[in-house]
Amino acid sequence: MSEKGHPGGHPGGHPGGKTGGHPGGHPGGKPKAGMPTALPGFDMETLTDTREKGAERDGAEQRLDKRLFMQLICFGECKDTAPLIKELEASGMEAVLYADVSDARGVGLLTMSEDPEFFVTKLRDFLNTSGFAALKPRPKFTMFGRTYAIGFEKNLEDWLLKRSRRVSCTEEWPWAVWYPLRRSGEFALLSKKEQGSILMEHGVIGRAFGEADLGHDIRLVSYGMDKNDNDFTIALIGKDLHPLSVLVQTMRRTKQTSTYIEKMGPFFVGRVIYYKPFA
Repeated sequence: MSEKGHPGGHPGGHPGGKTGGHPGGHPGGKPKAGMPTALPGFDMETLTDTREKGAERDGAEQRLDKRLFMQLICFGECKDTAPLIKELEASGMEAVLYADVSDARGVGLLTMSEDPEFFVTKLRDFLNTSGFAALKPRPKFTMFGRTYAIGFEKNLEDWLLKRSRRVSCTEEWPWAVWYPLRRSGEFALLSKKEQGSILMEHGVIGRAFGEADLGHDIRLVSYGMDKNDNDFTIALIGKDLHPLSVLVQTMRRTKQTSTYIEKMGPFFVGRVIYYKPFA
């Protein structure tokens, strides 16, 4: 899959919504007597299959129990980025450092790993022992999510594990707009046909901007991993900032954004000042 778009949509373009739940529900074990063994709208046989699923390839459906986790952490009161860059280079971590366009002393640190333990071990230790420890954290801009599939991916492994790394670490695309979003519960109640029609708008717009090399997206799901209960984390990446702004503006006119997006932002806008090339 190229960086020029993805079936299903651009920012927030993913069928589904909040799954809800029930207080006191049992996450596992055999159902008790009288407990329903089926739920309307759910395929009970595949309900607990958490593998990512792509399109058929060589006659077989692609399934993969791997994904990439990405986190953006922002800081203020950074007068000199050179020491931070030096320490990031020495750490060997997959990372991107942004200069914050809205704060002359602000920076954003993007890190990524297929293992979520990385963020509470190696990254945590690094942030507490490096020059980042002296900076002022800006927790309201923290974003965290994982790559996901919607079932149309021709190369599932590349989509889940490699594409987001390439997009965030391409020298020709230094500008980035990151933001979280939460979709309203009403969207989840729509039929699959209605959802598909609504998401198609984002898909067409996203592909057009990607094919023109005006903007490329990173889409992550954040269900249960975002302190503000956001559903998605989105990044728009490109060689210039203006087209990314136009892309957001264009998306505002779609039915999904104008009707079914409950909240977007805060927005972090930055330009890459350091990245570790993705091999």
